[in-house]
Amino acid sequence: MLLRNIAGAIAAVASLLASTILAAAPQTFEQAKVELRQYVYADRNQAAEGTLYCGCHWAWTGRSGGRINFSSCGMRPRAQSHRAERIEWEHVVPASLMGQQRQCWQEGGRANCTATDSAFQVMEADMHNLAPSVGELNADRSNFRFGALPAARYQHGACDFKVDFPGRVVEPRDEVKGRIARIYFYIHDRYDLRMSEQQQRLFMAWDRQFPVSAWETERDRRIATRMGHNNPFVTGERIWTSGHQNARDGIVSPAPKPGAKTVQNSHPTSAQSGSDTAVRANRNSRVYHLPEGCPSYNDVSARNIVEFASESAAQAAGYRKARNCKSD
Repeated sequence: MLLRNIAGAIAAVASLLASTILAAAPQTFEQAKVELRQYVYADRNQAAEGTLYCGCHWAWTGRSGGRINFSSCGMRPRAQSHRAERIEWEHVVPASLMGQQRQCWQEGGRANCTATDSAFQVMEADMHNLAPSVGELNADRSNFRFGALPAARYQHGACDFKVDFPGRVVEPRDEVKGRIARIYFYIHDRYDLRMSEQQQRLFMAWDRQFPVSAWETERDRRIATRMGHNNPFVTGERIWTSGHQNARDGIVSPAPKPGAKTVQNSHPTSAQSGSDTAVRANRNSRVYHLPEGCPSYNDVSARNIVEFASESAAQAAGYRKARNCKSD
């Protein structure tokens, strides 16, 4: 009896800890930046790996910003000296790439997606896709695709970062190529985004050539304590191969298929959300409801609704089932 009681207590504590972790997932890009400073990079501003593209050290300033130490990495501003002095949080998979596959982007760009599209809001705040970067390098990378630029010259002092502005291509340093590839795999797999064959071949090569480092593993672990899940391409749970089928773990509502007409609807039907059961959540209370067995399903204010394709997706995003839902 005593052993059963102890086991029950341990299980209860584990459940409480798990729910606490899930509830901590950031809801906005601004919140994600603050949590990245506090819980992931707080002790890494002087670490060997440095900023994403140039390996620079920095001194923290404000809630989530920083001032670059040029001498630590040989960084030399190309054109924007003020921006080069500061830390910015780079979306490794650009926000525009995520947004352009959604109708909200066509109707008002990033601001509209951030304000109206729950799926984009989740993607924009995903900490696995964010990394500290020298501001000017973040600007110069823009939303250019990654590639190989063997003939390109360096333009930022000693930074091993090449950019072809006319061709809209960037080649990052070798130390982060594998990490970038696995972030691309994760974002496309989790949120069901399309990736060109050319980019897939490049990232599969980088993934093989540059395996997971000790810091990448630790970074993934730290982010998972806030997001509630790991990047499975870092942990080895998944491997991207030709013909990859996306798992769609983080789907709130699907991106439109090529040539398909997209309907914007604040209350998507099951067919529109790509699921047999449209799980409806309240972004304020962090509670979700099912269309059957949950009496408050239709009571959620339209401005607070977040739709998920499954209960597991809602739980992974940090939501819990409403207590007034009837048990099966």
